Amino acid sequence: MSRAPTAVVGTGFAGFGAGHRLDAAGRDHVVFDRNSHFGGHTASHRVGGFIFDQGPHVSFAKDERVQQILADAVGGEYEDVRIGLDSYWHGRLLTHPVQVNLHGLPDDLIVKVLLDLIDAANAASDDEAPPADYESWLRRSYGDTFAEAFPMIYGEKYHTTGMADLTTDWLGPRMYRPSVEEALRGALSPTPVRDLHYVTQFRYPTDGGYESYLRSWVDRSDVRLDHEIVGIDTRNRVLRFTNGEHFGYDELISSIPLPALIPLIDDAPREVAAAAQRLAFSSVLLVNIGVNRPGLGGDTHIRYVYDDDIPFSRINFPHRLSPKVVPAGTSAVQVEWYFSDKYRPLTVDPDSLIDPTIEHLRAMNILAADDEILVSEAQLARYANVIYDHDRPAAVGAIHPYLEQVGVHVCGRYGEWNHLWTDESFLSGEHAAEVALSRLRSGGGVPTVVD
Repeated sequence: MSRAPTAVVGTGFAGFGAGHRLDAAGRDHVVFDRNSHFGGHTASHRVGGFIFDQGPHVSFAKDERVQQILADAVGGEYEDVRIGLDSYWHGRLLTHPVQVNLHGLPDDLIVKVLLDLIDAANAASDDEAPPADYESWLRRSYGDTFAEAFPMIYGEKYHTTGMADLTTDWLGPRMYRPSVEEALRGALSPTPVRDLHYVTQFRYPTDGGYESYLRSWVDRSDVRLDHEIVGIDTRNRVLRFTNGEHFGYDELISSIPLPALIPLIDDAPREVAAAAQRLAFSSVLLVNIGVNRPGLGGDTHIRYVYDDDIPFSRINFPHRLSPKVVPAGTSAVQVEWYFSDKYRPLTVDPDSLIDPTIEHLRAMNILAADDEILVSEAQLARYANVIYDHDRPAAVGAIHPYLEQVGVHVCGRYGEWNHLWTDESFLSGEHAAEVALSRLRSGGGVPTVVD
């Protein structure tokens, strides 16, 4: 049985961060991935000359050190782009975020939104209790009219459940709260209000899709693909794989999603296993379309869809990230449909959603009736987003201390069970590696002796 001081499981950005820190410390390590390709949720998919990522991944890291690491990873070959965002509502295109770009909506709706917003501002109090759920937060922040017409409709499509089922500890900078003055100006002026989204500028690799940030690390590291774990013996510190291999480790760093990780651990306590089953996450079905026409979507990178009779939540245009992800003279469209085991299970063949997607895109005037579609496919990503429902805090609170106790250092979006962006996942991996290094230096990584 082979052995290494540290085993890293997962080749996404968290694994990249862990590997980067271990490399810097000069520590031997081996990286495993269950897939035949690297990248995890940030893998890129190639079909018919088009490159599609698992959703619109872009790098907007603010940390200059991380920016430099990623720039070096692609040899300085990246696009530096100002993001274009808009919102689709009943045939209208509005600059995103809508709450400060109300101009162009029906007059009656604008008046109701503004009156509600004024009432909400007047009712605000420093000593009021925090909202109990996301729906309450939306109503308190924007008033009922805007909340019901926009974020509650979009949110149910994206999170797969009602907004009252969600907590608010995921919000961060994601939902802009305008002052009454900002909303009034955005309602009266036809000039779009931009740069209020949490992403204004981003970088994207020029060649090879988003996974290109990972390629040089994978090439220089001991990465073993097609290694699916079927068991983890935390007492003897051994990984067991479907191919029959066993691998010993002193320290284990994992980005495996918690609901999949806990069942792999030998003798995991019943209460921890039950907590893992309560964790909710969304899966995304991506309908990827290549079109024999340039310039689809104009200057837009991402379009949010607020209509409740259009079942998907978001559209992105990959050719706007880098011209090299599509053949010359073509465009790419990617549409996101969200499902979840807990709230909205996927009950149909993914391919059956391709034609309805195309029909909606034509009705939205994104595709023309005579557009030649060169590529169309449905790609399912099992883990997309953490769902911050009311079961999450207690479940994570039961799982993480147990994993720390048995020496499994979790990282990344699905290890921390937190909606981390890719640069945050990288830093999470670095942190997990630092914890592992500290244990190795202190002797904590010596394998358990079994009688």
